[in-house]
Amino acid sequence: MPEELFRDRGRAESFGSIAGLYDRYRPAPAPEFVDDLVALKPAKVLDIGCGTGKVARELTQRGLDVLGVELDDRMAGIAREHGLEVDVSAFETWDDRGRTFDLITCGDAWHWIDPVRGWRKIGRVLRPGGTVVRFWNHNEIDEPVRSALLAVHERVLPEIEHRTPERTRGGDDPRVEHRVYPWVRTYSADEWVALIATYSVNQTLEPSRLAELQRGLHAAITAHGGTVVVHGSTDVSWSRAAPR
Repeated sequence: MPEELFRDRGRAESFGSIAGLYDRYRPAPAPEFVDDLVALKPAKVLDIGCGTGKVARELTQRGLDVLGVELDDRMAGIAREHGLEVDVSAFETWDDRGRTFDLITCGDAWHWIDPVRGWRKIGRVLRPGGTVVRFWNHNEIDEPVRSALLAVHERVLPEIEHRTPERTRGGDDPRVEHRVYPWVRTYSADEWVALIATYSVNQTLEPSRLAELQRGLHAAITAHGGTVVVHGSTDVSWSRAAPR
């Protein structure tokens, strides 16, 4: 994601209208990833941009004390339906009320946060020796389905670059550990076109263009067996504060 993407507030604030779809179709965290977070034995967890609570609820179910911070009250509402405690606020302006945390997580959301103000806030609320875990989910699709879907995107949305650039780890900071957690999920044609509507680049399209994109993708998937098998990964940036 471009470093300045957080400035595009239209995209950053577009998720509430599709909160239900987001909760249903975005992937749950890999169990091995949850295991590694739980193994830290944090007394208090902060989940930045918690959305509908995809990660926070897994941690809560494992006995951790989790507070979410979420910009959109509709996303937060679904998280609360799952029993999560959520403050509705942009993280940069969130009132921490002096609270501090042993573990801070942020999944598929850090690119929507001003990094300077975001790291400053983390510096205030992260306890000495605490851990910050930022992560992003990525999808890889096998051929020939991948090319068929790409052709639809390029035909309907020629002004957008759809070919995924090679992922880089972004520096060699010795304080940051990079981990990858693989997962596999199979989507039907209906599920896939619902999922793609949860991504901001598509969610902010004119409704007619989004509908055209979804029709084209549905037809391409149907023509190639009716399912999309995603070999996904959760790419994690894992860093730890120095003890004082």
